Amino acid sequence: MKIICIGRNYSEHAKELGNEVPENPVIFMKPDTAVLKGNDFYIPEFSNDIHYELEVVLKISKGGKYIQKETAHKHYEEIGLGIDFTARDLQTALKSKGLPWELAKGFDGSAVVSSFFKKENFRLDNLSFSLLKNKEQVQNGNTKDMLFHFDDIIAFASQYFTLRVGDLIFTGTPKGVGKVDENDILEAYLEEEKILDIRIL
Repeated sequence: MKIICIGRNYSEHAKELGNEVPENPVIFMKPDTAVLKGNDFYIPEFSNDIHYELEVVLKISKGGKYIQKETAHKHYEEIGLGIDFTARDLQTALKSKGLPWELAKGFDGSAVVSSFFKKENFRLDNLSFSLLKNKEQVQNGNTKDMLFHFDDIIAFASQYFTLRVGDLIFTGTPKGVGKVDENDILEAYLEEEKILDIRIL
């Protein structure tokens, strides 16, 4: 199982980090060891600036290569939410040297993944999701604001990577990312239902 992540897929998030709005999906990867086990996230010793990034996650149900946009919807049946934890201080240092982001994005426990739900129960082109930190809303996104929608992402990524059953795609975060501290509680909502509850240690 591989985790494909899309960066800068909401223009307001790209702007808040001072990044250009991309012409094509920005892709990076996380290893399967990044998936968080349980509900406790431990701040790693190598960073003093861990940020949350809430995202809609697709689970690939049918593998493929060179998938066409018109048939991309046949390659996933379920969606969920995920938190892409990012060591922002480390990422900034790596970016300044023109180096890859994996150390800042792919460390153990950096990929929080919720349960998955049948996609037919949602309007995928107008899907709202939100994140609360200590009961205060910090992110509020809607898929209608995505630069590249789910089918675009699958078609683009599959030009480079063969997609396999069980692969996960993190589809990008809206604006409002920020730092976590010890004892913070993060709660993520898909529409009106809470599906993630994470404690920061």
